[in-house]
Amino acid sequence: MDFAQQLALVFPVLLFSMVAHEYAHGYAALKQGDMTAYQLGRLTFNPIKHIDPFMTIILPVMLAFLGGPIFGGAKPVPVNPRNYRNYRRGDIIVSLAGVVTNIGIAFACVPLVILVGLLGQQIPGLLRPLGVLQQMLIAGVFINLILAAFNLIPIPPLDGSHVFKYLLPPRWSLQYQRLGAVGLLVLFAVLSFGRPLVDAWLSPAYLLRIMAERVYFPYLLPNPFGT
Repeated sequence: MDFAQQLALVFPVLLFSMVAHEYAHGYAALKQGDMTAYQLGRLTFNPIKHIDPFMTIILPVMLAFLGGPIFGGAKPVPVNPRNYRNYRRGDIIVSLAGVVTNIGIAFACVPLVILVGLLGQQIPGLLRPLGVLQQMLIAGVFINLILAAFNLIPIPPLDGSHVFKYLLPPRWSLQYQRLGAVGLLVLFAVLSFGRPLVDAWLSPAYLLRIMAERVYFPYLLPNPFGT
């Protein structure tokens, strides 16, 4: 695929996956007693409410153009942990809600890839559009696995940090949470200079992708972007 084809294929899947991730945070917060996201109109699948110009648009396009792994982020859903009925449990549940949602989407895409493949085999006239849809679903498997693993990296403000802080002694936890002020700088430094470490962290996502490919491989349709 050329750049335009790759962007057209991946961007809608990435956008939906990020919006679902943020919606899950807001919905989980609502269930834990915090109405902040709901009151601010963020408990919605309307992508306009969740788009961050840099993380949602500029960064994924730039990475796609450079040929690197495509990822990005949506505007974080605002929550107020003080409203949770149980602060610690609520913080963990809300933090992991997005990750669980991405994993769920990834697993749901696998049978859909198979279903689309079976339809394409039975309806040759729809082979090309169904092939495009299948490629989007395949992208959905990998993108959501990567989003889940990436968000579990224990660097503030990523979701994994909200769980990791409870594993530390109180004094260390307080110091660790202060990293949030420079967390994005630390994250970009790790992504830029610690690629082997990041790849090792993401290796379970790569492994699950390989396992998924073995399941749906017999049902793959011809490449819709082939000449």
